[in-house]
Amino acid sequence: MYRKEKLDMMLQKELSRVLFKELDLPSNIVVTVTRVEVSLNGFSAKVYISVLPTEKQGDILKMLGRKVYFIQQGINKKLKIRPVPRIQFVKETKTEEAARIEVILKQIKDLEKNEEL
Repeated sequence: MYRKEKLDMMLQKELSRVLFKELDLPSNIVVTVTRVEVSLNGFSAKVYISVLPTEKQGDILKMLGRKVYFIQQGINKKLKIRPVPRIQFVKETKTEEAARIEVILKQIKDLEKNEEL
C-alpha cells in the first residue's frame, strides 16, 4: 500500500474517533467520515462527511468548519507525521448518488416484473 493511501486511512480513522469522542454532536444525528483524500504533496486533506438525517448536513458542516482548529490540534497531537495535512470538510455526495441509483434499479426491476405478468 502506498504512503498516500495509508495516510488517507489513518486520517479517516483518527478523525472518526475525534468526531465521536471529542465533539458534542446532537444525539439524534449520525455523522460519518466516509473517506479522506490527502493531496499528493500531503499538505491538505478533503474529509468527506455524511450526515443523517440529510437535512442537517449543512448545519453539521458549518459546525465542523467552526471547530476545524480544535479538530486539527487533536489530529496534530495524535499523528506522528509531518506535515499533518490541513483539513477541509466536504459534503459526501457519492452516498446520495448510490442511493439514487438503487432507487432507479428497483424501479427498473419492478417495471420488468410488471411486464412479465
